[in-house]
Amino acid sequence: MQKEKLRLIRKQKGYTQQQVADFIATDVSNYSRKESGDVRIVKDEWDKLARFLDVPIEDIYEEEEATVVVNNDHPVFNDRSAGVISNQNNYDNIPGDIIKNLQNYIALLKEENEKLKKELKDLPRGRK
Repeated sequence: MQKEKLRLIRKQKGYTQQQVADFIATDVSNYSRKESGDVRIVKDEWDKLARFLDVPIEDIYEEEEATVVVNNDHPVFNDRSAGVISNQNNYDNIPGDIIKNLQNYIALLKEENEKLKKELKDLPRGRK
């Protein structure tokens, strides 16, 4: 069952799925499946989503009827929605402003990386 309330508020707030995925520490394709209702959103994720979107959880919460279970042993799909106990660190208690600051820094580093790649590509062949 699609999470229409979540999707609507995310779009109203101007956030991309990538930004939300980064905040809840998953990849964008997994978050997309969560928002479309294919993958279950667990309680702590609902809490994080509400905090990120700055809304009461009641404004975004919808019942779960996930049809796909994520393979939690896969390094990319490391959410805990299937109830598997993992040995991963729990970052649930990191304040949102610190996470946003780190996300901004990561975006800045990605930008700088792209600039450097372009500079490297533009160098004369003999100088590489």
